[in-house]
Formats: sequence, C-alpha cells, structure tokens
Amino acid sequence: MKNFFYKIDKQNLITHLVLIFGSILMIVPFLWMILTSLKTFSEAIRIPVTIFPEKIMWNNYLTALNTLPFVKLFFNTIIMMAARVLFAIVFSSMAGYAFAKLNFPFKKLLFGIIVAQLMLPAQIFIIPQYNMVSSLGWLNTVKALVFPGIVSAFGVFFLRQFYLGLPDEIAEAARIDGCNQWQVFYKVMLPLTKTPMIALGIFTAIFAWSDLMWPLIVNMSMEKMTLASGLASLSGQFITDYPVMMAGAFIAMWPMIIVYLIFQKQFVQGIALTGGK
Repeated sequence: MKNFFYKIDKQNLITHLVLIFGSILMIVPFLWMILTSLKTFSEAIRIPVTIFPEKIMWNNYLTALNTLPFVKLFFNTIIMMAARVLFAIVFSSMAGYAFAKLNFPFKKLLFGIIVAQLMLPAQIFIIPQYNMVSSLGWLNTVKALVFPGIVSAFGVFFLRQFYLGLPDEIAEAARIDGCNQWQVFYKVMLPLTKTPMIALGIFTAIFAWSDLMWPLIVNMSMEKMTLASGLASLSGQFITDYPVMMAGAFIAMWPMIIVYLIFQKQFVQGIALTGGK
C-alpha cells in the first residue's frame, strides 16, 4: 500500500514538474517582451545578452504611441475581429447543426471537403482570395480584412462536434410541439450552444487579432492596417528599434488578455464539451 501511494505521488510530481516547465516556456517570451520594452536600443542588441535594463526607459512607449496611429489601428482591428466573430458564429452554427443533425445528399462528402481544408496550409488560399477581393474592388478597405473570415471551416467542425453530443430526442420533442426545422434550430438547439459559441468566438478573435500576412497583402495604407501589420512596419530594412517594437506589442496585446480573462470559464468549458466525438 505504501509503495502504491509512493508511485502516485511520484507520478503527480513528474506531472507537475512537466506542467511547470511548460508554463515557464510560455511565460518567458512575454517577460522578455516586457523587459526589452524597457531597455535602451544598445541594451536590446548587446552581446552577451542583457536581461534586466540598467535604466527603465518609459519613453519607448511614448515613441511607439507617437510613431503609429494606434487609435486607427485598434479601430480597424476591432471592426475586423467583430465581423469575423459574427460571421463565424452565425454561419458555423447553421452549418454545424446541418452536418450533425440533418440528412441531405453528399453530406459526408461535403463535410470531408471542409475537414480537408483544415489539413491544408492557409497560405494556399491567399492567391485565390486576393484575386476575389481585387475583382470586387475591395483592396485597401476594411471589407478586405473581413473577407477570409466570412466562412470558418474550423468553426463548422468545432460546433458540429457539440451538436453531435446533443440527444436527438430534444429536436423530436420540439417537432411534436409544432416547431418546424428552422424553429428547432434557433429556438431549441442554438441556445444550448452558448458555451461552445463563446469558445469559438474567442478562438476567432485571437486568430483575427494576430493575423499578419493577409492585412499586409490587401492593405498598403496605414489608415487601413491592423495592429499586427502596423507593428510589422516598425521593422526596418537595415535596423529595427526592438524596444519600441516590444513596447508597441505590449500595448497591442492587452485587449485580448482582458477578453480571455472575462470569458475564461466559457472558453475552457467549450473546449471540453466539443472534444468528445
């Protein structure tokens, strides 16, 4: 019996050590970003590496705020993020319900095509998406930023997994009460997916907030750029002011941290509930 508890304690110790090590690996880049944002330029590029700044340089934050139009960048990013989240939740919930609960021709084939998109690199779709945006005359507009997020293959797969876990008897009872197919969806089934929809919304918001390549491709004007592409403009051809760049990155990351802290419970529940099937 003593050996049994010893093994359990040893296994728990190893598990906790692995988790602590993984947590440190994830926290170190954020700490390094904060420390670099407070250094001078010479300290940031010094070899051997200087970990702590000799003198705290708060001016790096003022320089970042004066260099980039953060208000406009925040506005463009929030509009893009909100639109992508809205489209992802609306279309993915309808498609996910259809693939989980309805029977129609070529259902498995169509869902297989959607899953196949998840296996392909996102860069493959950039050229056709750019051609479509260019044909619509949307280059250098906020609409171009939203375009790739109108349909989410990940969102369809994510919500389908949750709908599969809902008993068919719920929909059958609603039909007996006189609901048609549309009413069964938005009056009965949709309200049950609040938690996974919040999780999908957070996922989509994070992907949109950190999207760099697409905004750089479709928008050349700083007035139409997002935070990620605006921060990329701080990188020079021959030299980059890393403390100013890290200060700008620190300013840009706070909204998503706040969103995650507010919806952390729903986010974790949504991940847990959609991983069963």
